[in-house]
Amino acid sequence: MEYVSPEGLRLDGRRPTEMRQLRAEVGVVAKADGSASFEMGNTKVIAAVYGPREVQNKGQQMNDQALVRCEYSMANFSTGDRMRKPKGDRRSTEISLVIRQTMEACILTHLMPRSQIDIFVQVLQADGGTRSACINAATLALADAGIPMRDLVTSCSSGYLNSTPLLDLNYIEDSAGGPDVTVGILPKLDKVTLLQMDAKLPIDIFENVMQLAIEGCKAVANYIREILLENTKQLEFRRGV
Repeated sequence: MEYVSPEGLRLDGRRPTEMRQLRAEVGVVAKADGSASFEMGNTKVIAAVYGPREVQNKGQQMNDQALVRCEYSMANFSTGDRMRKPKGDRRSTEISLVIRQTMEACILTHLMPRSQIDIFVQVLQADGGTRSACINAATLALADAGIPMRDLVTSCSSGYLNSTPLLDLNYIEDSAGGPDVTVGILPKLDKVTLLQMDAKLPIDIFENVMQLAIEGCKAVANYIREILLENTKQLEFRRGV
């Protein structure tokens, strides 16, 4: 199957280095301390953060830092399949762990000892790049909850199909079986917090594909900053500052 046409366009009409449209909203769950929805094209994700609060299981309490917990799930209607996925399936457990580790890299946990922060992420509509969308939604939700962070952590994926590096894969491109790389970065600190890759790539091609994903992460970071700035302006306006 041809994923890039001779004119250099992908199946959904994007150029190889073009991202899908981003949309985000802060404060979408009233009861949560912080929440956000994040869309990358047709992939829609919602994240809610509760905490810092008292540790429920005292055996897990840490005296020098906060306990970060994360739960990832997919709504039954999020994909075209009518299969019900069990709640604790291996993929969900693995992605929960990935999101938790990525978030722990940016949260200043030492400022909140003997407390816990819960991050809940749910995929409402899946069309490739769900892992990245979840991390971006969680970052926004943490910022909305006012949890101190070293930097925003943003994520994006890229792949290699038809001898072309492609940015921000959708489901069809993701399912093609080519190599794909998911990257998470702290943009201001210029540090990589997440790097996952399926299949193998020669090192020179890998560097191009990874660089493309990093550019995507930086674009997401700029967008998230705009959303947070806009949200702050609205709060100031409501308070009459």
